[in-house]
Amino acid sequence: MNANKLTQSIYKVFLVSLLLVFKLNPLFAQGNWELHTDNDGIKIYTGIVPDSKVKAIKVDAEFDAEASQLVALIMDVNSSAGWVYHTKSATVIKQVSPSELYYYSEVNLPWPATNRDFVAHLTVNQNPDTKVITIDGPAVSGMVPVKTGIVRIEHSVGKWVITPAGPDKIKVVSCQLQIVG
Repeated sequence: MNANKLTQSIYKVFLVSLLLVFKLNPLFAQGNWELHTDNDGIKIYTGIVPDSKVKAIKVDAEFDAEASQLVALIMDVNSSAGWVYHTKSATVIKQVSPSELYYYSEVNLPWPATNRDFVAHLTVNQNPDTKVITIDGPAVSGMVPVKTGIVRIEHSVGKWVITPAGPDKIKVVSCQLQIVG
């Protein structure tokens, strides 16, 4: 799969998952997922989150790509404003290693909603036996001052699980769970 096609496919996954705001809940443990959409091999599930007005979302997709391509795309935070839905800006704050970084992002929401921002801590880990890659991206506080006129997302958990699914093929499951603080 060429980089542009991969970017377009990944864009569809993050289109749904990055703008959701709902109560923190264990990411993949929720057992009451209901298939909402199945388009171009990208399955979007919704689930009820207790005490939340917004449904939880889980995205499940397969891509003709190598896991390293997706990891590189997600870790290239500075280019994400060009392909992550409604991202106004994204900037690396601290690059700890090739597999760990902190970044600040502002999400541009249409009126009457107020823009959101957050600082996330991305870490990439690979199981040496199964080759499954997990990218965790929880929100962290205290690294960037709160800005006037922007709602800070203080508590968020993002997770991507990338599983080999054959030669040059990967399966990706993504969940984003957030509480606007």
